[in-house]
Amino acid sequence: MTPMMKQYHEAKAACGDALLFFRMGDFYELFLDDAKVAAGILGLTLTSRDKDSDNPTAMAGFPHHQLDGYLHKLIRAGYRAAVCEQMEDPKTAKGLVKREVTRVVSAGTLTDDGLLDPRESNYVAAVCLIHDKKSGKTKGTPKTLAGIAWAELSSGRFEAGTFDVARIEDELARIGPAEVLYREDDSHFSPDTTAPWAWTSRPAWSFAEDTAKETLCKQFSVQSLDGFGFEDDDKASLRAAGAVLTYLQETQRRELTHFRSIASHRRTNFLQIDAATRRSLEITRTIRSGSREGSLLGVIDRTCTSMGSRLLGDWIAAPLIERDAIESRLDAISELVNDAKLRADIRDTLKRVFDLTRLMARIATQRTGPRDLVQVAQTLANLPALKARLTDRKSERLAFVEAHLHLCPELRSRLEKALSDECPINASEGNFIREGYDEELDTLRALAKGGKQWIAAYQKTQMDETGIPNIKVGYNKVFGFYLEVTNSHKDRVPDFFIRKQTLKNCERYITPELKEYEEKVLAADDNASMREQHLFMQLRTMTHNHLSTLQEVATAMAELDVLASQAEIAATRGWTRPVLTEDSVLRIEEGRHPVLDVTLPQGEFVPNDCIQSPEAGMIQLITGPNMAGKSTYIRQVALLTLMAQAGSFVPAKKAEIGIADRIFARVGASDELSRGQSTFMVEMVETARILNTATSRSLVILDEIGRGTSTYDGLSLAWAITEHLHEQIGCRTLFATHYHELTQLEETLPRVANLNVAVKEWNDEVIFLHRIVRGGADKSYGIHVARLAGIPLSVNERAKDVLAQLEADHRDALDRPTIQSPGASTSGQYQMTLFGFADHPLIGEVDKLDIDSMTPIEALQFLQSAKQSLRSAAAT
Repeated sequence: MTPMMKQYHEAKAACGDALLFFRMGDFYELFLDDAKVAAGILGLTLTSRDKDSDNPTAMAGFPHHQLDGYLHKLIRAGYRAAVCEQMEDPKTAKGLVKREVTRVVSAGTLTDDGLLDPRESNYVAAVCLIHDKKSGKTKGTPKTLAGIAWAELSSGRFEAGTFDVARIEDELARIGPAEVLYREDDSHFSPDTTAPWAWTSRPAWSFAEDTAKETLCKQFSVQSLDGFGFEDDDKASLRAAGAVLTYLQETQRRELTHFRSIASHRRTNFLQIDAATRRSLEITRTIRSGSREGSLLGVIDRTCTSMGSRLLGDWIAAPLIERDAIESRLDAISELVNDAKLRADIRDTLKRVFDLTRLMARIATQRTGPRDLVQVAQTLANLPALKARLTDRKSERLAFVEAHLHLCPELRSRLEKALSDECPINASEGNFIREGYDEELDTLRALAKGGKQWIAAYQKTQMDETGIPNIKVGYNKVFGFYLEVTNSHKDRVPDFFIRKQTLKNCERYITPELKEYEEKVLAADDNASMREQHLFMQLRTMTHNHLSTLQEVATAMAELDVLASQAEIAATRGWTRPVLTEDSVLRIEEGRHPVLDVTLPQGEFVPNDCIQSPEAGMIQLITGPNMAGKSTYIRQVALLTLMAQAGSFVPAKKAEIGIADRIFARVGASDELSRGQSTFMVEMVETARILNTATSRSLVILDEIGRGTSTYDGLSLAWAITEHLHEQIGCRTLFATHYHELTQLEETLPRVANLNVAVKEWNDEVIFLHRIVRGGADKSYGIHVARLAGIPLSVNERAKDVLAQLEADHRDALDRPTIQSPGASTSGQYQMTLFGFADHPLIGEVDKLDIDSMTPIEALQFLQSAKQSLRSAAAT
């Protein structure tokens, strides 16, 4: 093993399972199994060292400037990478160049702009489960609590919270981490490998309570974490936070000075939205493509900065439930809506600032360059204009922003005086300090420049004095500057030329005078470079000393950007300020779907009202044909509620919105094959969660519940679910259904109201008016929709015949279809129905049921038993 390969193996041992990028001169090299893996993923050529030996070493490499691109590919493929850098200049190193692993890069620890989406946060999270006997429902019965912590290395944001174990998926869906850490020996936790984030197992000690507290207290320079808002029942969240911080320290190999505090996340302060509802409502991602574009967030994002874009994502992902906090945001947006000039000035200024949040993170982790410092200076240069425009604002949030726009005049002045307008990314490239900033640097530069000019003049002098026309001045590392003379003219070489090297066609000489100036030039160049690096370190340190202040500035600018962007879309689209109330009501006049309102041509979307109250109906059953707009309508109501509680104006003429504690959406159908769950099972699991966790303040939207099973099973479940929502929960519910039988519930349940989507029939054509009106629909128009979809005419006509027979005959008493193939005779028998008239023994059993006391599961079990009885009767 060569000394270099020994050094490689030592570095590899320090980075665990990460693929090691080993810096060798201008290249990064990978060896052995790492090379084989990377070659396949990155498309590198796989070669080997010592090809002729019995044990050749596989290797692959790429130029150093391609590092970011290859890191990105590797992380997207689900791997981690360790970067091993040269820690000294090969020119001055004695023997083998010293190398160290400077960082380990994973999905959750990216900091480079080229690897990050500027509009989205990039969190690394950790999940820690503990079993707390004190928290159980009965004494001595342990309750499992989940601690979740999440941090963003590129901004220094750090939060943690304690949740019921059943909420792990929902909370991770809200956070949207890139990577999740879990304890490798936790038998109670199994990572969901279908989730869109990477999973990383960690040793148990990194989740230990004592280790976590010690790590966190040391990071924040405190003796206790009480001041951060954590309580006795937050042990799980603090252990998760300790695991996150330990992981970041291990991977970054340096101090994380931009992590200055940790926030306690209290879910009671936010609107609860489960993972299924987030998918159904397409809040931050579309269902079809998983893209941000086309989602609610993608449509309403009019921010001017990436800082603001990320903050808006946080607001939409976690709307508020405290009325004062929501009103405070709405007050600021109202002030900006009403002052178009103020809004325009703010947005124009924000377009000229840089992502100060991520700039500070790079400065804190010492991965910054001169260009980053220039961008800090240019951002500070725009603050006076912003601060002046926000002076004497009436709204609380705008006043808060103005107070936190610290101008930092000394830092700005120093950076502007020191740095050129156009600076390189890396300090090693040099020539970025302005002339006139540092007298010593100017002297060294002048000496170096003058020395080079002297050498050029010296070359010409020697050519003139010796009569040798082709004397060249060259340089190498062995003996510095030299004069090169071809063999055809070496007889003219004067005596004071000292021969240093003989080549095939020429000879090389030095002179005392040339060596004297060589020392001055080389020394001046080296000293100028060293002086410039020293000045850069001073500037970086000075900026780092303002870290806390600049983080406040970044936070304030991000909030201002969000408020101005929401005012912009509200003003340009004619959105209205919602009236918030603590009552469980909804009164929306001419509401519009926020995504379709923006994406469809102006005026094309048909607005609709939504009135929900004890008088108008808390549960509204919406019937009507497919494609008429039922699903759009119920999603629209949920999104308008969500937007209002996020502190946004809404697309409506008027909107009074009772603050909800939870929003549930059971919309659409999807198998979860990876979990072995059918469409119907997924539907029932999500519906069970609603029935078990919804409160009277919740908003529930249901779309076609029960369609994943047989008609009568589905209808019975939909019936029982509606009754349970009405009698046991009493929350606002919008239920879109094709079970027209459910409309009978309006007659027996006082807080149920029927709505339908208006349809106009004309010359055997169906026109969808997309208007929601009172009353129940009497047809589904499915055959008409099938024709519009392109179903063959013969199939459509046959469907009409079958429909006519179904409406006339239905099914027989043994649940056998009376529909016959074309030309066959029909039995003419009727099937008993839940609401019908057939004399069948099962009717007596149904009459005896106490439906009011039955749970949905008991109803399902009864139906299963009845179905088995019918099948047994049919078999005999």
